[in-house]
Amino acid sequence: MAVQYACVDEALPLRPKLRRWVNKALEPEARSAQLTLRFVDAEESRRLNRQFRGKDSPTNVLSFPYASPPELAGDLLLCVPVVLAEAQAQGKPALAHFAHLVVHGMLHLQGYDHESGSDAARMEGRERDILAQLGYPDPY
Repeated sequence: MAVQYACVDEALPLRPKLRRWVNKALEPEARSAQLTLRFVDAEESRRLNRQFRGKDSPTNVLSFPYASPPELAGDLLLCVPVVLAEAQAQGKPALAHFAHLVVHGMLHLQGYDHESGSDAARMEGRERDILAQLGYPDPY
């Protein structure tokens, strides 16, 4: 797992915590994972969100899968200012929100989606289970 801090803030989680979150979110069929976690500013998030999703605004997390389990590979980009603003607006600790978005992004890399109601319920249920195992409250 590579971690890139292109945006610096004292609230950012460090590698050991990130590794724990990533490992907990790995599905049993994932034998290995090659992952880059990149913490970015609003401009980089906006540019990539526009380029890859057609949305001209920064977003909290972007996932870029390159290989599916059992040999999982991909990138997760977390937009630090968006994540911190969301955490504050939702009245939750920044660390808990970062944990949720890392888990959320990891599930996307493994094929989970939330486009339909049933897919969203399945993904949110899995997120709740993983975050509870990590000691974080229900993010929803």
